[in-house]
Amino acid sequence: MNRHTSAALAALSLLSVTALTACGGGSDSDAATDDPKASASAPVSEAPSPAERLAATIVTKADTDGFEVEEPDAEYAFAKSTDEVTVDKPACAPLAYAMNQLPLGTPEADLTRLTSGPTDAPTKLTKGITFTYVTLASYAPGKARSTFADAREAVDACGDGFTAKANGNESPYDTVTAEQVTPAGDESLGFTSTMTFRGVQHVLHGAFVRSGDVLATYFSVDGMAIANGRPSDAKLSPTVVKAQNAKLVAGSGAES
Repeated sequence: MNRHTSAALAALSLLSVTALTACGGGSDSDAATDDPKASASAPVSEAPSPAERLAATIVTKADTDGFEVEEPDAEYAFAKSTDEVTVDKPACAPLAYAMNQLPLGTPEADLTRLTSGPTDAPTKLTKGITFTYVTLASYAPGKARSTFADAREAVDACGDGFTAKANGNESPYDTVTAEQVTPAGDESLGFTSTMTFRGVQHVLHGAFVRSGDVLATYFSVDGMAIANGRPSDAKLSPTVVKAQNAKLVAGSGAES
């Protein structure tokens, strides 16, 4: 399982548009303003890149009322890319990626954050901390819609479970079922999965939300419960999901 580590998050500034107005009342100034060539030479602000757009949209600590928001430790990742993952049932691959913080399909950019908390939760020491992972992926026009459709097909097709393997590690999932989630974005879909580790069952929860050409994937797990052989039911954090969905919709400029 991924280890909770501290990481400083860098702030990313996006380009802003500055309105330029002509001043002066002489005939030369008026002529320059009316000259198409002069207007064409005015500076034009560049649109943010997919990576910049995600950096501005990903949830932060300031958005989540006391939750820690960090970059996951890549050293403990199940796989560093989808190329390293094999699934015994190919249709279930989107779920294998979603539950291991990997982007679905072929995004132009992706970004993942690990959230936990709140840090003053009274049950923190006795019941462990539920981690909610957030992965945002930006796609070329139309690709997010088809990627979401693949995720929906995976939930429908993988009810009796599947097994994912990567780098000598194996993750068997016993069942997958659709789960009701609060509607968000252009499309949203929740799912529940169960897994058995050392004879103990664990319930995992996830969700997909598409807003324009950006797809958000949520996944929750109680890593300490799994490590300590204690049954768990790791639900998604409503605080984190609500905050991320709000930023996702606010930052979406694409049509549904």
